[in-house]
Amino acid sequence: MSGVVYGDLRGRQALVTGGARGLGAAISRRLAEAGASVLVADVRKDLAEELCARLEASGARARFVRMDVCDPEAVAAVVGDLEETGQSVDILVNNAAVDVSKAIEHLTADEVTRVVTTNLLGPMYLCLEVYRRMVAQGGGHIVNILSTAANRTWTEAGPYSASKSGLRAFTHTLFKEAQRDCPGIGITGIIAGGMETPFIMERFPDADVSMLQSPEVVADTVLYALSVPAGSAVSELVVVPRTEPSWP
Repeated sequence: MSGVVYGDLRGRQALVTGGARGLGAAISRRLAEAGASVLVADVRKDLAEELCARLEASGARARFVRMDVCDPEAVAAVVGDLEETGQSVDILVNNAAVDVSKAIEHLTADEVTRVVTTNLLGPMYLCLEVYRRMVAQGGGHIVNILSTAANRTWTEAGPYSASKSGLRAFTHTLFKEAQRDCPGIGITGIIAGGMETPFIMERFPDADVSMLQSPEVVADTVLYALSVPAGSAVSELVVVPRTEPSWP
């Protein structure tokens, strides 16, 4: 890519939600390795601080930020505190997600609320706070982690599929508004297939890992999206294992 140093994020600050483990940790590591200063946003303090310590020991810059994406006031407070100290969010990766794998007839209202709030409203809360600041600063990039469930659902995936489908629609709208509001802002949705992470393995311990991909591959896809030339835009990417059963 002419004029672009692939993976050079020096001088940029990234905020990664759900950044303490699994895909979030892989993304946090990859962005830190590329030179970004990474804010690992999570509710798992111990895991996040351990990750940040490892990254700092390797010469990278990372620190833990406690954030419950389900709480709009907490989200606003974190972003506001950064602004007050003269810091900006140059890269936002909305990665935090949960799922409840139950048939619809057995779901509770609390379970549905938790999934939809975490996976859909949480990223929207972050975008509400970060996007307008990116417009004011003249640039930035938002990456929303989607799922094959945003395109094709399956049984026991009602709230999850609904949340990821909604986030995909929101991402497409934000992309169009960024084209209008500020050409320096990138908006990318990444549809990721099954990964060998706790998100899968804790719920499905007998899953065939040969049919899953490494989260590092998806983290590299995030880095690619952040590295395209200013005159181009990557609105959506799909990265799935070759044996992905839920695509297309």
